[in-house]
Amino acid sequence: MNPQIPPFAVIPGSQVHQVLTGQEEQVIELIEEAYRVHGEGDTVNPPSYFLRFPDRPTSRIIALPASIGGRTQADGIKWISSFPENVQAGIPRASAVVVLNDRETGYPIACMESSIISAARTAASAALAADVLTRERGRPRRIGFFGVGFIARYIHTYLRGAGWSFDEVGVHDLSLEHANGFRSYLERSGAEGQVTVHESAEDLIRTSDLVVFATVAGAPHVSEVDWFSHNPVVLHVSLRDLAPEIILKSANVVDDIEHCLKADTSPHLAEQAVQHRDFIDGTLYDVLTGRLSLPTDRPVVFSPFGLGVLDLAVSKHVYETVRERGELAVIDDFFHEVSRYGDDKASGQHA
Repeated sequence: MNPQIPPFAVIPGSQVHQVLTGQEEQVIELIEEAYRVHGEGDTVNPPSYFLRFPDRPTSRIIALPASIGGRTQADGIKWISSFPENVQAGIPRASAVVVLNDRETGYPIACMESSIISAARTAASAALAADVLTRERGRPRRIGFFGVGFIARYIHTYLRGAGWSFDEVGVHDLSLEHANGFRSYLERSGAEGQVTVHESAEDLIRTSDLVVFATVAGAPHVSEVDWFSHNPVVLHVSLRDLAPEIILKSANVVDDIEHCLKADTSPHLAEQAVQHRDFIDGTLYDVLTGRLSLPTDRPVVFSPFGLGVLDLAVSKHVYETVRERGELAVIDDFFHEVSRYGDDKASGQHA
């Protein structure tokens, strides 16, 4: 049977939100499966490409091409921008799209709004790691959020969706206004536990057994090893908050060693400082499969670089759900040149 050009659809953020809302446990399961497929070698996940701008040094756009096998069977790319100055204008820092490609012909089959997908996969990864990395310690009762933007909100939502509750919730941000806004969000969401806005980073870290870093920091700004003397589990989602000396005094788990040790992440800076990688204990896949047991007498830091295969796992789920509901917004005749030899009758498009 000859391959035919598939229809091309656009999936807006409203549909993505509709599919994923309230499905936190299912998305966490998708992410765990993707990590397992990646750990088993059934993925292609090239290095992310960073597009930077000499005239806008704080901004960047990142390309994450990927392919995942297993049950997902998806190829595609995420194109995500980070423009921190957006926050001052009252709009989100990040925006993104995912393009999914047909496995048989390579033609794009969908362009999807992906800031929600990216936040969901990041939050699901963090929630999965929180569960896996605390199994030997017992679930923490005190959580602290360092950085209170879109990602922090999603991580809190996914932890709650996975059944977590806390006696104490700490909040810290360089902007007191943003910190108070996050506290208001927590109170409106019905979150259990006392919510405290901490004026200092030290107070937040010392009073939290589970610390979530979700900032836009481009370089380490926390260097005091003693702040972590109570050996918390740290979800180092923003990757560049911790000084190398903290990394070197901790047990370190990453999503992918080669991906994480680049682009001046905190683990990358630690590698440059000591000229080896022995401080990396293993990957989340190693913990999931029982290959790695973690100490309880040191902090445990999870530094996820963010794998494109995770975006594809969630994106494919959204695409298939929208398609099964008969709600795909197909763009007719999106591909104009559809015949190799210019014979319009031979197009076969959408057949």
